[in-house]
Amino acid sequence: MSFELDRVRALDLWRNVTVMTVRGEEPDLTARQLAVLMTVHLGAPPHTVRGLAAALGVGKPAITRALDTLTRYGLVRRRRDEADGRNVFVERTVRGQEYLTSLGDMISGRAAELMAA
Repeated sequence: MSFELDRVRALDLWRNVTVMTVRGEEPDLTARQLAVLMTVHLGAPPHTVRGLAAALGVGKPAITRALDTLTRYGLVRRRRDEADGRNVFVERTVRGQEYLTSLGDMISGRAAELMAA
């Protein structure tokens, strides 16, 4: 199945999903927090602050702040590298996977509505 969105419909999809996340029970994350969460959950591990900063093209302090929030919500976890105590790995959590599953369902549901329109 092929589905293409014009610019206006693409932005409307993004707006609708964003509004749904703001209204929902789950935390509404910033774009940076969401980018970090998706990178950790959808990309191949291991993930480190340095690696996430490089992948997203932002500074390590920005990643650290995003991880502080994501960790507080239980969406990711940090684990110190036993082989090299200076490294900290960022790991997936079940709660984070559930959050992204719900977000994916919202996106695909709204996209289906746009296809039907």
